[in-house]
Formats: sequence, C-alpha cells, structure tokens
Amino acid sequence: MFSIALRVSLAACLLAASPAADAPPPPTISAARPEADGWLVHAVQSEFQAGTTEIHVLLPSRLDAQAKYPVLYILPVEAGDGRQWGQPRQEVQRLGLPDKYGCICVYPTFSHLPWYADHPDDPRIRQESYFVRVVVPFVERTYPAQGKPEGRLLVGFSKSGWGAFSLLLRHPQLFGRAAAWDAPLAMERPDRFGMGEIFGTQENFAPYQITRLLRERAVAVRRGQRLIHLGYDNFRDQHAVAEKVLNEARIEHVFHDGPQRRHAWGSGWLPEAVELLSRGR
Repeated sequence: MFSIALRVSLAACLLAASPAADAPPPPTISAARPEADGWLVHAVQSEFQAGTTEIHVLLPSRLDAQAKYPVLYILPVEAGDGRQWGQPRQEVQRLGLPDKYGCICVYPTFSHLPWYADHPDDPRIRQESYFVRVVVPFVERTYPAQGKPEGRLLVGFSKSGWGAFSLLLRHPQLFGRAAAWDAPLAMERPDRFGMGEIFGTQENFAPYQITRLLRERAVAVRRGQRLIHLGYDNFRDQHAVAEKVLNEARIEHVFHDGPQRRHAWGSGWLPEAVELLSRGR
C-alpha cells in the first residue's frame, strides 16, 4: 500500500515539475539581416503565426550607448508584405522618424490579415498574443528600448488603427499611447473587411469591440490623452461614433476631424499622428 502511494506521489511530483504538455514552444527568431534601405530584419517562427513572419527594425542613425529609446510600433494593415495601401517602411524612412523623434521604429508582419485579435480555435491566428508575447519582448531584449508604457507607442490606420486602440485598451499597463487614423472604430460585428476569418465568432469579437472597451476601460485610460484619433477618408462616421463614446466616458483624448486624405500610408497623416504621440512622452 505504501509503495503504491509513494509511486503515485512521485509521479505527481514529476508531472508537476515537467513543462505542461500543451505548453507552446518558444519562438525562433533569427539574427538581424541588414537591408539596403537601413532596416534590420528578423525572421520569426512562432506558434502564434502560420509560417515565417518578420520583425523590421529601424534605429536612429546615432545611438547613445547609455540611452534607452522609446519604440514606435508601426502596425501593418495587410498580411505579409502587402503593399496595396502603400509602403509603410518606406514612408517611415522618408520622414526620418527615428532621428526626428529619437525613437526605434518597429514594423512586424503577420501571416493573416491583421486585426490584432486571437482566433478562438485556430492556434496559428493568435495575433494579439504574437504581438504582446513575442514581438514586444524580443524588441526589448535585443535593442536599447525603454521597456515601460510611455516608451511603447502604437500607430496605425484602418485595420491597424483599430489594432492600436484595441491593444492599448486591452493592455493599458503595457502600452502608453495609441494613434489611429481613418479606422473602423465603431464596428459592432465582425462581418466586414475580412474580420470573420480572424475573430471567428461574435462572442470572441465582443472583448475586442472598441466602443465597448472604451466604456469598460475608461478609468484606466482616462488621464493623459493616451488615445488619438484623426482625419478621415472611408471612416469618418466611425470616428464620429468613437468620439461620442470617448466624450461620454470622459476620457481625455485628441481628435482631429480632418483634413480628408487618401486612405493610404503615404497620404500625409502619419507625420501628424507621430507628432501627437511624441507630445505625451
């Protein structure tokens, strides 16, 4: 009787000491590959994405060995290296954002259309987990990043503007400020713009719904103008709804209703968004 109990006890201890059977393997991230345009590229294999994704990093031209830099995360609108809506990395470089603002610019890619959510069933579509648990920690381990909320800035438009707001509202202790331009911030169902493939169900969409998050997380983000939403082309009505909710929730924020610009990375909205983000540092 004693020997059976001992064996059971030992087995339980070994099981407790072993990694969980379903624990995901750590991501594999390559060393930096310098590109001709100055960006550094890391190839990533992660359980949260299908196939190989990339993390692109653009550093200030002169780094102070003693300094830590804020990180500006430029959130993509398309899967992979899609360029239907312009070339964000080229725009960042053209504007000289790292040197102008003394920041590290990071552009991650995603295997599926990025809505910055975790699919309820498909483990290869865990976009929020990938960004929060793989991209951000890797950048802060590898580069001289500040590693605090005020040093983590999010900017995007359209789907990635949604993502910027979603990530900050769901992780207000992790990210400092977010700017969204011409984004569908008032969507109530995942029934357009490729949302269904990423969110999966209405039930899974609900915790990501921006207008709901604004009401639920109002106290956490009320002070400091941490949310910025700007301009319009396709989604002026969506911004109007978001503005109403922000005011009802008494959240300090920045809103510029215009000017109208083309729905693309290079139409001129990015400099304004980054300038406003930098004022909160």
